[in-house]
Amino acid sequence: MSAPRKLFVKTYGCQMNVYDSERMSEALGGQGYVTTDRAEDADMILLNTCHIREKAAEKVYSELGRLRPLKDANPDLKIGVTGCVAQAEGEEIMRRAPVVDLVVGPQSYHRLPAMEDAVRKGGRALDTDFPLDDKFDTLKSRPKARRAPSAFLTVQEGCDKFCAFCVVPYTRGAEVSRPADRVLREARELVEAGVAELTLLGQNVNAYHGHPGGLAGLIWELNEIEGLERIRFTTSHPNDMDDALIEAHGSCPKLMPYLHLPVQSGSDRILKAMNRKHTADGYIRLIERIRAARPDILLSGDFIVGFPGETEADFEATMNLIRTVEYGQAYSFKYSTRPGTPAAEKPQLPEDVMNDRLQRLQTLLTEQQQRLQAAMVGREVGVLFEKPGRIEGQMIGKSDHLHAVFAEAPASVRGQVRRVRIVEAGPNSLKGIVLN
Repeated sequence: MSAPRKLFVKTYGCQMNVYDSERMSEALGGQGYVTTDRAEDADMILLNTCHIREKAAEKVYSELGRLRPLKDANPDLKIGVTGCVAQAEGEEIMRRAPVVDLVVGPQSYHRLPAMEDAVRKGGRALDTDFPLDDKFDTLKSRPKARRAPSAFLTVQEGCDKFCAFCVVPYTRGAEVSRPADRVLREARELVEAGVAELTLLGQNVNAYHGHPGGLAGLIWELNEIEGLERIRFTTSHPNDMDDALIEAHGSCPKLMPYLHLPVQSGSDRILKAMNRKHTADGYIRLIERIRAARPDILLSGDFIVGFPGETEADFEATMNLIRTVEYGQAYSFKYSTRPGTPAAEKPQLPEDVMNDRLQRLQTLLTEQQQRLQAAMVGREVGVLFEKPGRIEGQMIGKSDHLHAVFAEAPASVRGQVRRVRIVEAGPNSLKGIVLN
């Protein structure tokens, strides 16, 4: 029997890309591949790319340049580019980078086995269509091998919102929801493989419509799966946070008290320019309703500073919104242009202005995060332990509120949710004592 071929996947960007990389690895497992964590050992290398960050395409070309010596040393090595940069730049990648053998967009990676077969026969393969066939239905069931205690599960893809700064509608396409029965089947397979916590993924996950009850209806069905301990979801849009989902946060036992709900700006003028279709006051009123349903919920958000036309008054409105809401976690960025989006055509703010605003905003967010983490000291929380810590006899896991928590515990607690009393707060993690 010939030795298995080795696959190396480098994943950029969001949790959905992490999920997609897993599914691509599983699809190629049927072609005789096993994964490796060393590009130097690989027979195939896939770069699963993200188009959200600035100069994403150029970073891909730089990585391809670093891989060229491996291809020179091993002409049988196959290199592929997948994901959102592949979708946006497919033909250009094939033209500009002869080292690349295949390019496939995020909606077509179920076709990887056939594409791999084509390149093994000496060809090159490009597929950036938005196919009619359902990639999830085409992919085989997930392997039964033991899994990490937490896993991502894509339930929705694409976005119809067309925010002025975002490329997702162009690279992932229109909103599509997976049927609930297929999501539930995959969830059960993951739980059977040892998963205790599922994070439901979507570019606009709370617009999920694959269940008659929407995302809340799906969550309630997942809540009934024996062995599944926790449910989370990300990323959401304020306009799709309906009453049923708010109520689920208050009453669904397995839905964790954590919510990532991007707002991007606290200025109504900038929100309108971003085409966000909500107001700052509407967002704050929504937060009040969510906290009324679940008072201990920890909120996370996204912020863009320096959007074209943003004034100091607009920026201060964002700072005021942050002071009003108080975030336990947040992601913040300077605006950067994305070719093809409406905002890319507008005059850009000076770099030093954007840098100054980002620093001030991140200072405020860090103060809030550390204050809320310090407030956890003395509280009891559930912690799903996932892996050993750096110190012998220590285990690390995630709290109900998604804080990283470490505590003295035997390795046997891996995959279990234990009650933990928090005794110390650090900059990025909490220390606890296991109670049961």
